[in-house]
Amino acid sequence: MEPGTAVETTARDPVCGMSVEPAGARHTVRHEGQTFYFCCARCRERFAAAPEDFLGERPAPEPAPEGSLYTCPMDPEIVQATPGDCPICGMALEPMMPVADAGPSPELRDLRRRLWLAGPLAAAVFALEMGSHAGIPFDSWLGPRAFVALQFLLATPVLWIARAFFLRGLASVRNRSPNMWTLIALGTGAAWLFSLAGLLAPGAFPAEILTAGGQPPAYFEAAAVILVLVLAGQVMETVARVRTGDAIRALMGLAPRTARRLEEGGEKDVPLDEVRVGDRLRVRPGESVPVDGVVTEGRATLDESMITGEPLPVEKGPGDPLTGGTLARSGTLVMRAERVGAETTLARIVALVAKAQRSRAPIQALADRVAGVFVPAVVAVAVLAAIVWVVAGPSPALAYALTAAVSVLIIACPCALGLATPMSIMVAAGRGAQAGVLVRDAEALERLARADLLVVDKTGTLTEGRPAVTDVIPLGDIDRIRLLALAAALERSAQHPLAEAVVEAAEAASAPYLAASDVESVAGRGVHGQVEGHVVALGNAAMMQSLGIPLGEHARQAEALEGAGKTAMYVAVDGIPVGVVGVADTVRETAPEALRALEGMGLTVVMATGDSPRVAGIVAAALGIGEVRAALGPEEKGALVEQFRREGRTVAMAGDGVNDAPALALADVGIALGTGADIAMESAGITLVKGDLRGIVRARRLARATMGNVRQNLFLAFVYNAAAIPIAAGVLFPPFGILLSPMIAAAVMSLSSVSVIGNALRLRAARV
Repeated sequence: MEPGTAVETTARDPVCGMSVEPAGARHTVRHEGQTFYFCCARCRERFAAAPEDFLGERPAPEPAPEGSLYTCPMDPEIVQATPGDCPICGMALEPMMPVADAGPSPELRDLRRRLWLAGPLAAAVFALEMGSHAGIPFDSWLGPRAFVALQFLLATPVLWIARAFFLRGLASVRNRSPNMWTLIALGTGAAWLFSLAGLLAPGAFPAEILTAGGQPPAYFEAAAVILVLVLAGQVMETVARVRTGDAIRALMGLAPRTARRLEEGGEKDVPLDEVRVGDRLRVRPGESVPVDGVVTEGRATLDESMITGEPLPVEKGPGDPLTGGTLARSGTLVMRAERVGAETTLARIVALVAKAQRSRAPIQALADRVAGVFVPAVVAVAVLAAIVWVVAGPSPALAYALTAAVSVLIIACPCALGLATPMSIMVAAGRGAQAGVLVRDAEALERLARADLLVVDKTGTLTEGRPAVTDVIPLGDIDRIRLLALAAALERSAQHPLAEAVVEAAEAASAPYLAASDVESVAGRGVHGQVEGHVVALGNAAMMQSLGIPLGEHARQAEALEGAGKTAMYVAVDGIPVGVVGVADTVRETAPEALRALEGMGLTVVMATGDSPRVAGIVAAALGIGEVRAALGPEEKGALVEQFRREGRTVAMAGDGVNDAPALALADVGIALGTGADIAMESAGITLVKGDLRGIVRARRLARATMGNVRQNLFLAFVYNAAAIPIAAGVLFPPFGILLSPMIAAAVMSLSSVSVIGNALRLRAARV
């Protein structure tokens, strides 16, 4: 079935109860005029053989919880109820939905244990072989045959420890989907079998390839070391894949585990999954709102930045909506639950991020794409060479045939092919870290290198993400320092972002410390109290009006600030306005420079924000951004990214808040600012450590340099193999009498690996 094809399927396989995905809808049976859909051919055959066993009075199978289903990150059409390996690419399957309290990954724990077991054995056999070439005569001390036997004893357990790789290679052949595991199994298996044959029957080999001790060359160390390197790569890959679930777990952690439910006779803390629609719940200061609902009693100030991305708290009173996961900063309220469980906004965001992570298939490395042709071609060449040598070769023909076939397989071993991408990525990741750019995987770099559109969040990305005092306007004889000192005296007792901004501005201006007494905060309006024997008030126009303080022409000062997208606060002393303080989320100093550089690199920049169109327009005009999408929630931001992708754009998304997580996950590549929320960083492929927008410029340069380096490495690996395979098969023997021995094949293979590593190391000096 083609990707994206819409099908109408039953929710569950009638045989096993597994969820039937669109990709599994090709398994169908018509029965009594009805179409039944199955997750796999086996279930389809069981149903077709005896449909009455599944349709009679038999109860429907219990649906498996979503967290118990496993899928392949590279082939999301593979879905099954038990863990295992993907039949297409061989990658270990992972849960479709991580659980909130996930323990250590069993797969990672197993791989690390295998690496610790196999590593010393491979190191020992490698030291034996290399020592004999470096002047340490292990072979003379032990004797040629005993020397090879010891290598056999050390290397063979490594093959057993890494047997999963051979099983994956076998599965790739059985499923007719050759991949890197096919090459690994063929190359290392051929090296081990050739060496074992030389150990057991050295006389069967041509004299031309025997060593001075009368033994054919052994490649036990090559097989063992290659498998250990692959194991190490699998450990690093699994660590990265395990982290993809951290984004969802962080989102799940926003919701409290319990809710305080109001019942007859009192209040009771109940587990969150026991909350029902219509329940009355109490939310106290410092607590998270448990579910979506509406305020019925009380007033409170809530931090809703996880939804809106805006740093300013919001005043909530009777009739106002509440979102689960938002944090009550001050005040107590009673709410009525209206959406619970999977229907809450937070749960929908979790599901959206999980879906995005499953649907965004990791990029197929060029090596894997070519492997579909390369692997069968290598096997065909090896078999053909053996047949030609048996039919037309000199005596002993069988030995020559075996030598040629094994040389072909060894020279095609994917050491260089497998190192081509990981080595570049490893070096690039180190280079990026030096420049403040953390890279999660090769996919992020490749997609960033070819991105043509950048969607940028406003708050915390283009702006600082927290309010700061931008204007201090004295009215009358008072000076600026005195005005800040009075305002800070009142705000020191408040726990509010605007209060923090005023106090920070006073400290930065070295304003004198003034003590305040009888301070009273009026929610949503401001604060007033006694300072040096004077009644001082700080707040908005409603605050001044409630205290009977006339504003008169001074109101124009505040209106001008608000017209520029700032929050205006009046300061009054003894009932007389003495000044206006303006607070706003300021634009990052480096943003204009970074945006100009990005546009010069061919990226179209679009601002997407949850803020109002007026404020967004002011910031966009200051930065020269032509396209603005404002008043967007998390789902709308994600939908915007998907819209651009449907239009054929390669989209990079930069943000720092929880509300950006779905868009970061849905974009071709997400870029998170390290100064923002953890969930944003977990949903992104690239994180800017310093929160500096110029880091995107550095990341783009690094991505282009890295992908160019990867292509060079793959070219080198393929050129070496393509040139050496015909020689290994024996094409030079008829005219020149040259037959490439497995020893030379291994040397060529090693040379290709060295060239790949050396080329990758050039990235350390890349200009970013």
